[in-house]
Amino acid sequence: MRTTIQFFSLLIVLVVLSSCASIVSKSNWPVSFESNPGKANITVVNRGGKQVYKGVTPAVVVLKAGAGFFKKESYTVKFELDGYSPVEMPLECKVNGWYWGNILIGGVIGMLIIDPATGAMYKFATSDLQPTLVPKTTGSTGTEPSLKICSIDQIPWSMQHQLVRLPNSLTPQ
Repeated sequence: MRTTIQFFSLLIVLVVLSSCASIVSKSNWPVSFESNPGKANITVVNRGGKQVYKGVTPAVVVLKAGAGFFKKESYTVKFELDGYSPVEMPLECKVNGWYWGNILIGGVIGMLIIDPATGAMYKFATSDLQPTLVPKTTGSTGTEPSLKICSIDQIPWSMQHQLVRLPNSLTPQ
């Protein structure tokens, strides 16, 4: 009888500890949003296109890392401020290191059911986003053409056929 009680006690402990990430970690994570300059409007949209947060920087928002069974969430964060160009940044999740603790503890239930279902198997790749917003340059017509110097590697292949070679003015003639 004592052996049976010990067996079931051990079985209960293993089941309780079998979802490692759910026990020692979480499925909702705080993410901080700041901007330079501050007081920018932020909009957070999830992978399904649903707006999950709208506010002003600085802000700390608790977001879900899981989007369903064995599905990590991803977000698009848009920063907007009058007089500045808007900035969109991705916010991605990755596998939580605690999820692999299920292997050590022997938590097949945690690895295949509990952690994937709760979203605890994922965490955010970064816990803060801090873009620097660039001022818009406007003229009397709304936009002025500008000159941007870049390497040929930075020009899309589809536009390289439009390039025109300029004579080299530094070479003596």
